[in-house]
Amino acid sequence: MAKPAILTASHVLDLSQPLALDGGQSLPRVRIAYETYGTLNADKSNAIIIFHALTGDQCVASPHPITGKPGWWIRMVGPGLPIDTGRYFVICANVLGGCYGSTGPASLADDRQPYAMRFPVITIRDMVRAQVAVLDALGIEQLHAVVGGSMGGMQALSFAANWPSRARAVLVIASTARHSAQNIAFHEVGRQAIMADPKWKGGDYYGGKGPDNGLAVARMAAHITYLSEEGMHEKFGRKLQDRTEKTFGFDADFQVESYLRHQGLSFTDRFDANSYLYITRAMDYFDLAEEHGGRLAEAFKGVTAKFCLVSFDTDWLYPTTESRTIAHALNAAGAPVSFVELSAPFGHDSFLLDVPALDRVIAGFLGC
Repeated sequence: MAKPAILTASHVLDLSQPLALDGGQSLPRVRIAYETYGTLNADKSNAIIIFHALTGDQCVASPHPITGKPGWWIRMVGPGLPIDTGRYFVICANVLGGCYGSTGPASLADDRQPYAMRFPVITIRDMVRAQVAVLDALGIEQLHAVVGGSMGGMQALSFAANWPSRARAVLVIASTARHSAQNIAFHEVGRQAIMADPKWKGGDYYGGKGPDNGLAVARMAAHITYLSEEGMHEKFGRKLQDRTEKTFGFDADFQVESYLRHQGLSFTDRFDANSYLYITRAMDYFDLAEEHGGRLAEAFKGVTAKFCLVSFDTDWLYPTTESRTIAHALNAAGAPVSFVELSAPFGHDSFLLDVPALDRVIAGFLGC
């Protein structure tokens, strides 16, 4: 039997007012591109917003406009799935600073030239602020839930802390309340790879060939952090790629080398290098406790939503200790919270892959 079709629509919202940013600047004209799935009910009480991760987009359950591949969470969002579009009205927006229709470095400034590196540095809270404008435009006062994994989880936490009455439930998966020194270090390696590429040209590469080599290396370095040692060993080990002997050269002798090169090159076809710089910087600046007087529990003071935190035992990018820290802060603030660590061999990317236990957690939390 064929799967029921998902009722999908693509939208853009042009903000009527300049968007004030945490850095002290403002953007005069902001466009947010977003997708919706399902139907908003009469009292607008069944809406769920999904915040995407660093290299994600608004196509959570619809084909990607460039690659044509299925949506990045097609196994989770749809009729009869854990985030059931027969029951919920699902919203997913491309983040501010992104490259899939929302205002970012490639967008045109007042002089009709791309912003490039003139684009102001943004924060996670700025990204959420722009998406709150989407909710306002739709007339949605309170969401059934906000959901996010990785950087999406940061946005979910920021939403809960800064707009505490606008969600009844908050689901945070494989995320953190602040970026560690190690996280920042990996991002800096990627940014330097991009900026060291001669074709970056100080960010002014639009209209020509961009810094694909640098962006590919940035993606390769980041992708390693999304995997686990166990998963990489099981999938690749030290197996050679399309050969029986080592070449004693610098071609991709090993399967893992070939895999990373493919990940890097394919990424350059679908992502803007300057967007990568800005979004990773926003993640590095994220520190929810710092935003609220230095104590994480203060960020959740007055929050009435229920929370569910999910971590994975093989995730070393945002390990379980990060989720436990958030859970302790929520407990200290008196917020209802449940927490679970799931076992999966895939590392940080487990939230995107086939982990049936995650399906059960999400369906149960959203449905209760």
